[in-house]
Amino acid sequence: MKEFLVELTTTVPEGTDPAEVDRRRTEESVRAGELAAAGHLVRLWRPVGELRSIGLWRAADEGELYEKMLGTLPLWPWMASVVTVLESHPNDPGRTAITT
Repeated sequence: MKEFLVELTTTVPEGTDPAEVDRRRTEESVRAGELAAAGHLVRLWRPVGELRSIGLWRAADEGELYEKMLGTLPLWPWMASVVTVLESHPNDPGRTAITT
């Protein structure tokens, strides 16, 4: 599995019924829980004072990330994303295997 740093900014279209926003947010919470339980959504943060999220995600590749994960989020049509593919750093204290 590859790891991805994903920044998501949600902008609700002007004039959207508040009930629709609430419905999607509720469904978003459920879907995020499913993705976390499956090991795809590893961590999720919100920068202080900002309305965006930063998450650590795992997927086989970027195509799977978009198709089977991000694209299934109920708020996805309202989201702008920045995806960064990550690789392990040689000095990462979380590495489990050391290669020489």
